[in-house]
Order: sequence, then structure tokens, then C-alpha cells
Amino acid sequence: MILKPMVRNNICLNAHPEGCARETLRQIEYVKARAEAYSRLEGPKAVLVIGCSTGYGLASRIASAFGFRAPTVGVSFERSPSDTKTGTPGWYDNRAFDEATAAAGLSAISLDGDAFSKDMKARVIRAARDLGVKFDLVVYSLASPVRPDPETGELYKSVIKPLGGAYRGRNVDVFTGELSFAEVQPASEAEAAHTVKVMGGEDWELWINALREAGALAAGAKTVAYSYIGPELSWPIYRDGTIGAAKAHLEGSAKRLTASAPDGLSAYVSINKALVTRASAVIPVIPLYVSILFKVMKERGIHEDCVAQMDRLFRERLYLGASVRQAVPVDAEGRIRIDELEMGASVQAEVNSRLARISSDNLGELADLEGFRSDFLAIHGFGIEGVDYEAEVASR
Repeated sequence: MILKPMVRNNICLNAHPEGCARETLRQIEYVKARAEAYSRLEGPKAVLVIGCSTGYGLASRIASAFGFRAPTVGVSFERSPSDTKTGTPGWYDNRAFDEATAAAGLSAISLDGDAFSKDMKARVIRAARDLGVKFDLVVYSLASPVRPDPETGELYKSVIKPLGGAYRGRNVDVFTGELSFAEVQPASEAEAAHTVKVMGGEDWELWINALREAGALAAGAKTVAYSYIGPELSWPIYRDGTIGAAKAHLEGSAKRLTASAPDGLSAYVSINKALVTRASAVIPVIPLYVSILFKVMKERGIHEDCVAQMDRLFRERLYLGASVRQAVPVDAEGRIRIDELEMGASVQAEVNSRLARISSDNLGELADLEGFRSDFLAIHGFGIEGVDYEAEVASR
């Protein structure tokens, strides 16, 4: 079949196998080009990435494997391809990663299934034993909209809504360029509670406890989960909304994990930069903000993508010296900050200035819609340099 992006309601329904593979290999080459810098650091010896197939999770696994040459186990829940449908982007990303690690002589095991389940935790523990390792770095990078309760089977569903009152904000359709105002009604108590269940730190804590009890966690290990704060304009729908409540719980989990660790575990939440994800185009307000942010940061030469962010997290935060125990730099709340370029005062002032002036007439001048669309499609393997999109491909 000849594959073209199938975008419906700002959601891409398919993926290009070769494009996904080439994008994964591009990120691998980015890290390999910095091999000398990695060689000067004492990094992790064995890494588990929960949510490994796309975005920050995939980039974390690449940095671990091709930067520090650590054995990795990755967990994700993907849809495999069929004769009529392509797989999810992560299915092809994982396959490309596995092939690249095998060619480089690196140990890697990719596991597909429900990361929230007890069964997957057991499978990861068996994988650690098969590799003969104990994890000294656990990356928690899940981004699921739902979570089955491992004890009761109840299905929790997350929502992106404000708390306490409705929210109205400026938005843009990145595919049509149409500006509008989005209004979102407040979450119910049940919706807020469910969002914390899905996106908070409960499952992260369950993972660390399961690994520790099984003897699969190394003494003095580190674990990191990913979060976002963003600008005040997004706080009503994000930081002060249901997602923010979940992220506050995540930060509480980091403190609980560190405080209760008899084995010297250090748990961190890393606050990362705004980037395009598979869900970005449908989150109110975020597409317009991110499009303007990208334009400003690119003009200043400080824009970073996923792999650039994770490369910096690993080399300049988690492992920044010859000793693996060297203190990790954190803010007053104990969080790692690699969003400092985005949140710099001059960058935010310029973004706010453009938001106040933006209109249909100057949208292309003040915002980078093309960059947003390009990144969104690249996640699904489209628009990748060197791929012949007129050629027949097998979905598998």
C-alpha cells in the first residue's frame, strides 16, 4: 500500500513504518555523535524505561543505550500491524530500536503489554534476571489516557479539564490555521480523582516497590518521572486543573519514594520543555502557545526536540560527573528543571507579546504552525527526509 497521513479531528490514525524507523535512527545518531561526552561520565549500568516507545521515553532509552551503552528493558503498549492497518508509531519505533541495539551489540528487551498490570511487572523482573542485572535507573514515562486498577480491574479515565470553574482560552487548529476560542467545562470530583489515578504517581510507586521486593533494584538507584509546568496562561487548564492535580501527586510520590528508601534510592520529577506529542493538537490552548514558543526559540537558536532534551537531562542533570553519586541539581521543590530555556523571562515575555498581537493576518509571521505540523507528522513517520512516500510499503 501507499501510505499517506490519515488525520481526523487532529488525530493521526496511521503510521509509516520506514518513516518511524528513520526518525528513531536519527535520534540514535544524535546521541552517538556525543559519545565522547558520555564517555567522561559514570552513567547507569542497567535501565528500565516504562513507556519506552515514543517521545521522552524513547529518547531516554536511546540515551541510556547509545550514550552509556547500558542494557535496557523497555515497556510499552502498542497495536501491531495487520494486513489492512498499520501499527502504532511506537510499534515501529521499538522494532527499529531493537534492530539498532542488536547491530551495536547492546542488550535490550522490549516488552509489549499493559504497564499498569501485575503481570507486566513480573515480566520485567524476569527480564532483569535473564539479563543478569539490577536496575540502577528506572524511567517512568507513561502517557496513557486510561488505567485499569491492578487489584479491582476498575478502569480509570483521565480528562484535561479545569477545576472549580469553566475555562476559556485562545486556540488554533494547526492544520487549518483557524483561530478560535475554546471553552472547557470544569471537571467533576470523580473525573479529577480518576485523572490522579491515571497520571499521578501511584503506579510509579507500585513499580519501584515491586522491583525492590523482587531484588531487581540496585542499591543507590535513581528513578525519574516526567512532568511539565508551563506558562501561567496555561495553568487554568493544566497546572491548576486535573492534570496539575495528578502532577502534584507525582511530585509527592517522588518525595515518598526517596524518604522511604532503605536502599538509598533517589526519586526525581524532571520538568521538561513543551513539545509536540500525539495528543498535543487536541489540548485546548497548547497548540497556539507551542507554535509561538517554537518560533521564538528557533529564532534564538535554543529550540530542543525530545532527544536533545533527554541528552541534556542525562548528561547535565542525572549524570554530570565522574561519580554516579554526584548530587543532581534541583530547584527549591526538589525538581529537576530542563525547561529553563522555555521558561526564561525574555522568551516568555516575547511569547506573551505575540499572543496579545496574534491574528489571522499575522499568524504565519508570529507562530510556527508548520513546525508544529511537521513534528506532529514526524511522530507518525511522515515528512521524514529520505523516505519515498510514493513507494509501496507493507504495513508490517
